[in-house]
Amino acid sequence: MSKKEQFIAAIQKSYQTDKPVIHLGSAILDGEIISEARVNLPLRMMNRHGLVAGATGSGKTRTLQVFAEQLSAAGVPVFMSDIKGDLSGIAQPGKTNAALEERAQILGTVFEPKGFPVELYSLSGNKGAQMRATVLEFGPILLSKIFELNETQAGVLAILFKYADDKDLPMVDLNDLKKVLNYLAEGPGATEIKADYGTISASTAGTILRKIVALEQQGVGTIFGERSFDIADLINKVDGQGVISLLNVSDVQDRPALFSTFMLSLLAELYHKLPEAGDLDKPKLVFFLDEAHLLFKDAPKAFLEQIEQVVRLIRSKGVGIFFCTQMAQDVPVSVLGQLGNRVQHVLRAFTPQDAEGLKQTVKTYPKSDFYTIDQLLTTLGIGQALITVLNEKGIPTEVAATHLMPPASIMGPMVQADYDNHVQQSDLYTKYKDPVDPESAYEILTKRMEEQARAETEAKEAEVQAKVEAKKEKEQTSMISDALNSPLAKQIGREVVRGVFGMLFGKKTSTRKSGGGLFGF
Repeated sequence: MSKKEQFIAAIQKSYQTDKPVIHLGSAILDGEIISEARVNLPLRMMNRHGLVAGATGSGKTRTLQVFAEQLSAAGVPVFMSDIKGDLSGIAQPGKTNAALEERAQILGTVFEPKGFPVELYSLSGNKGAQMRATVLEFGPILLSKIFELNETQAGVLAILFKYADDKDLPMVDLNDLKKVLNYLAEGPGATEIKADYGTISASTAGTILRKIVALEQQGVGTIFGERSFDIADLINKVDGQGVISLLNVSDVQDRPALFSTFMLSLLAELYHKLPEAGDLDKPKLVFFLDEAHLLFKDAPKAFLEQIEQVVRLIRSKGVGIFFCTQMAQDVPVSVLGQLGNRVQHVLRAFTPQDAEGLKQTVKTYPKSDFYTIDQLLTTLGIGQALITVLNEKGIPTEVAATHLMPPASIMGPMVQADYDNHVQQSDLYTKYKDPVDPESAYEILTKRMEEQARAETEAKEAEVQAKVEAKKEKEQTSMISDALNSPLAKQIGREVVRGVFGMLFGKKTSTRKSGGGLFGF
């Protein structure tokens, strides 16, 4: 048996199945694209998670597009971030050309232009349906990542959440968070929390407050609030096809920690709210986290632990996660070890750091009888990738350099008029457009502080009134005392006493002489 025949047999043994699959392309051997060596990824293995990696310009975005299209066609909803705003074309059929037809022919398929159901979302509300989450849903760990807080500041943020939870103070938006912070740092709550929670220094409170204000000034504070996004809206189908939900973050690219952390918050919400599903024939939802290195950059230990936990446990909820980045080393080892499906585009080795990254990447692949992997990874063309996935039994497949399928939809953004029209016609755009302002921590604490201020004012007024009454009584007492001690009062008193005693003992008290009248009486 020739090397080519051995190769075809090995690929077919690894990748052929009678179960539903994602068809990624055909394997390459010694520069030849072999159409019958089809490379497939079983749908039931999509919730074993995966990695799509490669240098800038190597075709990762189009690979994501192929994944999204075929998942949608199989009835599996997809969620993915659109970093540059150029994935919206998935909603419209692609346009055929000679290059696409040639690629399809080489792969033994036919290029059929097709559009897919797409829902457009935005964190600012300017480029799609507004995605929001409450401050409480984010929690202190994710918020600390967004605000880039140090360990001490993150600890203070945790105190705010603990107090709000203990005192039944719903924190919905950033106004609530600022109110609780001020109440506990400088307001009446500062004394209240001293024994059970500790004190909050003015400098730490000031730093956190500045971080909050900076986020508001950048115009993305609107992601915190109600109406909070319902994760059930991610698991929808249209005419049997899974809806592809695109989060357009092109207008918040300068806040990578914001959108990457927001997506993680959605994953955490999915984990907490979805029921256990076990092993399904196909996942309920597949989540693609593009620019994944932004998620892990400068991430504190608690944050990394939360990611690891979500990735490890969400599989049982029927959700698959694919991390997309330039180097496999961008993903922590604890997470990388849980990614069973690997699609590696070309890697560059222009610097010593690149060479070291290449060496580390090679170590993560199974040995191959057909490739020298380190050489192959630096010579792959655009639209080609080195692939190994889990077969339907969970066993890693033969490593295959693969010529990838072309997308069936437009490889680029919709024209602006079509984009705007698509957004305006969305029921979810209407559903989430207008914010809701429920009674929350801000209103509760404001009312409490007003009542406290009113009670203090009334107490002070009562104290002042009591002092006035006491003074008045004292003055009246003094006047009586003065009157009683005056000479006139004393003379009157003596006369009264003398008269009383005269009556008691029968003595005359008059001093007028008798018999001395004018008529001799």
